[in-house]
Amino acid sequence: EQEIQRLSAEIKNLENSQNLSPSTRLEELQEENARLKYRLNILKKSLQEDSLSQRGKAMLNINQRLQEVFGEAIQASCPELDNPPLSIAPSQQAKFGDYQCNSAMSMSQMLKAKGIKMNPREIAEKIIKNLPDNELVQKTEVAGPGFINIYLQKTFVSKQLSNLLINGVQPPPLPSKKKVVVDFSSPNIAKEMHVGHLRSTIIGDSMCRLFEFLGYEVLRLNHVGDWGTQFGMLIAHLQDMFPDYLTVSPPIGDLQAFYKESKKRFDTDEEFKKRAYQCVVKLQSKEPEFIKAWNLICDVSRTEFQKIYDCLDIELIERGESYYQDLMVEVVKEFEKKGLMELDEGRKVVFPPGQPIPLTVVKSDGGYTYDTSDLAAIRQRIFEEKADIIIYVTDSGQSTHFQVVFAAAQLIGWYDPKVTRVEHAGFGVVLGEDKKKFKTRSGDTVRLMDLLDEGLKRSMDKLKEKERDKVLTPEELTKAQRAVAFGCIKYADLSHNRNNDYVFSFDKMLDDRGNTAAYLLYAFTRI
Repeated sequence: EQEIQRLSAEIKNLENSQNLSPSTRLEELQEENARLKYRLNILKKSLQEDSLSQRGKAMLNINQRLQEVFGEAIQASCPELDNPPLSIAPSQQAKFGDYQCNSAMSMSQMLKAKGIKMNPREIAEKIIKNLPDNELVQKTEVAGPGFINIYLQKTFVSKQLSNLLINGVQPPPLPSKKKVVVDFSSPNIAKEMHVGHLRSTIIGDSMCRLFEFLGYEVLRLNHVGDWGTQFGMLIAHLQDMFPDYLTVSPPIGDLQAFYKESKKRFDTDEEFKKRAYQCVVKLQSKEPEFIKAWNLICDVSRTEFQKIYDCLDIELIERGESYYQDLMVEVVKEFEKKGLMELDEGRKVVFPPGQPIPLTVVKSDGGYTYDTSDLAAIRQRIFEEKADIIIYVTDSGQSTHFQVVFAAAQLIGWYDPKVTRVEHAGFGVVLGEDKKKFKTRSGDTVRLMDLLDEGLKRSMDKLKEKERDKVLTPEELTKAQRAVAFGCIKYADLSHNRNNDYVFSFDKMLDDRGNTAAYLLYAFTRI
């Protein structure tokens, strides 16, 4: 396309030279002009063929194509109606055809409001009469009060199936390349990932895969909690437990236990608490010794997180709260400059219109909050990443928070919802088989790694029960074990409505009957 633009410009320049007096130079230019036009036509033809080739491989959206055909017929049948309803859906029973158009009843009511009497069956007959020539409808019939039963051409269906078998599932071509940012998983540094992170990770990754399949440019972001006052107590505890941490890498085996120890000291030891706050100040001032301590703690967490991401085949770019620290200063300045900030009991808050709660942008002690971090993140994603779509995948309990953040971003003029799509994809909680929040027997939150390990154990038991260990090599058995375990955990989540809570049950997940990954894997293997 760039070559076409360049050649077109050259041709234009040559055509502007037509008033030159006859000369050898003019003849050379005319020859060059002819050559350029020839090259230009070849390039245009090549692009056209490439476009047609891609379109030929792409799967046709039958419902969309039917809407185009019937939309034209409906408009021609009742030109007096503005925006007549267009309702086409797959038939619930084969005797009513492949699809049904149910627009005639609504159109009859709209005409009645205009003083025009026409029953739905008459309208349906007019729609059928006005159907344009098309490749997909074999026959139509009016049924009941005015339904139109639609039967597809067998040759058309056969062609679509052949295309599917030859080329596989192909997405429709995108009219323009768009960038999508998906914010998901987002665990806290120094804390272990628990079952609550499972849904965000699985749902977010699946959304990314779908967008990538459709041809979007996708940025997968992990907004980890890697900044804040908790790092003061962790660094102070690190200094006490491993005083030579600057020269010898501290062997922190269990970061969760390390966190609990530091929290206990923070809650009971006033001297330690005071030192923890001093550590926070020095960390925020970016003193090298404290930045190194912070990095050491973050690295231990990253290693643990990555084990889980490797199991579930998740790809993410880490961009935690620390990434947005400098941007938060700009956010505060911008809200103040536009007069959108108010003082409330020493805090600086923003009240987006129509929202139930304000955002606390600056605390009374001058510090920033999660609200500030989320505002900085959305600003960066809109202006620096130039995202067309931004999706936050967290539990439904954070829905109100994100709606207020989005409202504040619109209030300050960062984005227009008609142009940029920003959404919170909430989800329900994971329940145990007792229908209560999923916890261990001791009442603790279930560690995600323990859950995955249990899945591997049960998966192997199931494979041995089916005597797969007698026909598979050890390597094949391990591969099957992981595929079944992690596939079942993922599918159990995705097969439930995202907005609802769901009961976590290994027995149901690993059942090779019903709507389970085990059944799908078995069917896929047979095919």
